[in-house]
Amino acid sequence: MQKNVLSLVLIFVCFYANSFASEVYTKEQIERMISRMVIIGFKGETANSNDQIYSDVKSGLGGVILFDKDPTDKSKVKNIKNKEQLKKLTAQLQSVSKQKLLISIDQEGGIVQRLKKEDGFIDTPKASNVAIMGENFARKTYKSLALDLKESGINNDFAPVVDLAINKQNKVIVTKGRSFGESSKEVIKYSSIFVDELRKQNVISVLKHFPGHGSSLSDSHLGFVDITNTWNEKELEPYRYFIKNNKVDMIMTAHVFNEKLDDKYPATLSHNVNTKLLRYKLGFDGVLVSDDLQMYAISKHYDLKQTVTLAINSGVNMLLFANQQSKPINLKQIVDTIYTQILSEEISLEEIIKSNKKIDSMMAKYK
Repeated sequence: MQKNVLSLVLIFVCFYANSFASEVYTKEQIERMISRMVIIGFKGETANSNDQIYSDVKSGLGGVILFDKDPTDKSKVKNIKNKEQLKKLTAQLQSVSKQKLLISIDQEGGIVQRLKKEDGFIDTPKASNVAIMGENFARKTYKSLALDLKESGINNDFAPVVDLAINKQNKVIVTKGRSFGESSKEVIKYSSIFVDELRKQNVISVLKHFPGHGSSLSDSHLGFVDITNTWNEKELEPYRYFIKNNKVDMIMTAHVFNEKLDDKYPATLSHNVNTKLLRYKLGFDGVLVSDDLQMYAISKHYDLKQTVTLAINSGVNMLLFANQQSKPINLKQIVDTIYTQILSEEISLEEIIKSNKKIDSMMAKYK
């Protein structure tokens, strides 16, 4: 009898919570909350009132990701020409937004640098070389990088890479020198310095690529990546350290498949990986951002509706669409798709509200 009463109470509470959420928020408010969860790439060196990105930011876009070169024509600029132009662009973007806008970039050092020396920015060595040079060198290096970002108006760096250099033939991380080393101790030491220097300049860092990309044989930019037989649980050690010591605000998912963690979905779309492992087991309470959802590991296997539904339901809080492919996607397509999925109850409005709270909490730390 007592169990039946308790069940009825829980049903009533859940029903009331869902009804309340639907009644409190208007369509426009829900669409703004969805927009808040999106980071998007765009073409343009400015953000004027006649530009699409201007309208997107004004309608509540959560963030942008900036690139130097246009991927469809490397002789052309996508967003970054030089330091002065970049300062103006980031200032324009922030001035349009009613909330603090996440202005993101991939600035790791080595091969992954969107701010180039020839454009007036400092040159940062690749992670593997920084680890060879030692801790003092690392502090000076990442202090200079962080200052460059701050002076340019960038407040979010998709770095550092905390993948372990387990597989020496790994073409996306290891052979490109993007990892600090094979041991978690080395990776933790140098990535901590990177994170600390970014924090000093009010720049949010992003640990990547969860649950580990350093053992993979393939590149998720190009297609499906299976790490079932190569992944090692020690790849979680950097995440354990940063979470335990409250040194992480944002983590990026990897588009890798591991049958032992989830026999159906890659990590970015996996509730087992993003909620059960990262949230419940490791205790992460911050913002989880997807890697670029247009990378072929995802886009060749899932359409937009499947991608956003699975990602949000898995526990992802921010959806990254870098628009580095020939067919760009716009914010309205993303928002309309998610809104429709909320109406059909394929996505819970509570997940949208929860993600917005996490994003607001993170941004409040970096005012």
